[in-house]
Amino acid sequence: MKVLGIDIGGSAFKGAPVDTKTGRLLAERHRVEVDAPCPTVQGLAAAREIARHFQWHGPVGIGFPSVIQSNRTGPVGNLGRNWEKKDGAALFGRATGGKARLCNDADAAGLAEMKFGAGKGHQGSVLMLTLGTGIGSALFFQGRLMPNLEFGHIPWKGKPIERFASAAVRKRRGLSWREWALRVNVFLGVVERLCSPELIIIGGGVSKKSDKWFKYLKAQARVVPAKLQNEAGIVGAALAWEEAGR
Repeated sequence: MKVLGIDIGGSAFKGAPVDTKTGRLLAERHRVEVDAPCPTVQGLAAAREIARHFQWHGPVGIGFPSVIQSNRTGPVGNLGRNWEKKDGAALFGRATGGKARLCNDADAAGLAEMKFGAGKGHQGSVLMLTLGTGIGSALFFQGRLMPNLEFGHIPWKGKPIERFASAAVRKRRGLSWREWALRVNVFLGVVERLCSPELIIIGGGVSKKSDKWFKYLKAQARVVPAKLQNEAGIVGAALAWEEAGR
């Protein structure tokens, strides 16, 4: 099946048509920068631009950075509170001209990695983390997803822990890779106490530079970079569309 996957982050919308049987992008991904927080009109225009770029009129899977229940958005972090409590399927369906379905963005990335990437065939507990503007999380056991976990929002010194350990924090504070990795270790220690995963997969743009900072990580679980790297969210959004229709 061919589905347009759109991965929505705190600073950009990225999308491409996906072959859900193989997990391959059928064209080079198209990226549209947005403000943070992102006005609703601007975000919908970005989704529209992606659909038009590919001249797309078919199904559209959206990986959205919030809790998603029945295609409706819940609490939203970095994208902006203006996106909360919306019928996302209706909003993005009108914007793209296709039938849209939503899932949590980290859940989408996890689905892709479990089917085609670093988690393929793993039947134990797997934690997918996406490090970017914030921190997304998805937990799997025996290949099944427990949806809408938001470990990045765990309180840490009065603020969500993603404000201490996200990839955006490294850039904003000018931290070295080692200094930032030590912060990530604090986060890993917290989540390991909560769910004791056997495997931790780390995605987001920083997964492409794992050689610079993975050597500083300390965790009980095995930690590996996402195989699909920054394409996992796009591929997973398309997979989630297909799975929701079964």
